[in-house]
Amino acid sequence: MAAESPKYRAPALDKGLDILELLARAVAPLTIAEISEGVGRSRGEIFRMLQVLEERDYISRPDGEGRYALTPRLFRLGMEQPPVKSLVETALPVMHRLADDIDQSCHLVVPSQEQIVVIARVDPPGEIGLVVRVGHRRPISHSASGLVLLAWQDDEMRERWFTMMMAHEPDLRRAPVETAIRDIRAAGVATIASQVVDGVTDISAPVMQHDRAICALTIPFIERRGSTLDMAKTTRLLIEASHEVSAALTHGSAPSQGN
Repeated sequence: MAAESPKYRAPALDKGLDILELLARAVAPLTIAEISEGVGRSRGEIFRMLQVLEERDYISRPDGEGRYALTPRLFRLGMEQPPVKSLVETALPVMHRLADDIDQSCHLVVPSQEQIVVIARVDPPGEIGLVVRVGHRRPISHSASGLVLLAWQDDEMRERWFTMMMAHEPDLRRAPVETAIRDIRAAGVATIASQVVDGVTDISAPVMQHDRAICALTIPFIERRGSTLDMAKTTRLLIEASHEVSAALTHGSAPSQGN
């Protein structure tokens, strides 16, 4: 009960968090007026808070004028958390070998509320490939990686995710998503045409820790003329790589470096 009492609130912290959460949801930098309206506070209330957040490098004005956006600072802080840092350090050697073997890029994805976020990537060794930037976000329901993560959760956790997803996407139709994740579980991998780039197929496999997916390893596959690697072989190599990372995380042994 005490935690809910107004005397335990921190109004300045509330304002700062409201601003950060608003900017995190925004698709473009926001003006002071837009931030004021978005958090339901006057310009006077948020002006000093914006100054402090900018001085601490949590927000910036990309155009050098009056519109504010988040910087990568919060993302960098999150990446320093031991579980995330360990995950990336474990996966990267395997991802480098995978990229070399398939001559394509790959990236690692984790859930973040109703979205997925890319936390690591390896560029293709050749000159041609699609690279997804670290920090990229998409709704869980709109990505192969997100559907893979959703497919390998227990019933209780999946229900919580659906609740979050539908709160942010009121028009989301649950039945097609459930059909998709059943098919993905049966196949052991997602193979879905990219919703962002024509001619790209997102192939995604779960990285498991015990009985649930903690991240997804994904290849934005591009069919190239003259390549000896087709989608079937690429998928097999991806599944092998995801199993190797899963085993290292579950048993606490780092994957071999290889060549």
